[in-house]
Amino acid sequence: MSKKSEVEIPTASMADIAFLLIIFFMVTTVFSATKGLDFKLPKNEDEQEVETVEAAYIKVFPGGAVEVDRQPMALDQILPYLQPKLERWPDKPIILYTLPDATYGDMIAVYDVLKQGPQQIGMDVTNIGIPTHREIANYTEIFGYNPFD
Repeated sequence: MSKKSEVEIPTASMADIAFLLIIFFMVTTVFSATKGLDFKLPKNEDEQEVETVEAAYIKVFPGGAVEVDRQPMALDQILPYLQPKLERWPDKPIILYTLPDATYGDMIAVYDVLKQGPQQIGMDVTNIGIPTHREIANYTEIFGYNPFD
């Protein structure tokens, strides 16, 4: 009779190997000691009064009608109205908003008036912003009101 030998996988040391792997990964794992951000806060100092500068809002309607800070105004009145504000804050933001039905020419007429600042009032109007409809929607969503309504 021939004796068949059965093939077996030795499993006697498998538990030892698993235990050694667990120990190895526990020892080599780096745990984060700090949670959050590491920064230094400034020391308490005297508070300084900060003056806020609100933008001047110019709204251009179809047909060329213009409102500056919600006041109807002719094109030749825009720079004299803005002059005292620009003397106080030379970098005052000026937001030029054109209604969707207004033409490109209406907006350019107001923009040209603003760029004539050095000749008319002796001051350069440099901080002109033209917001997109999405930017206005974001502003309305964040602050709860539309400055052009």
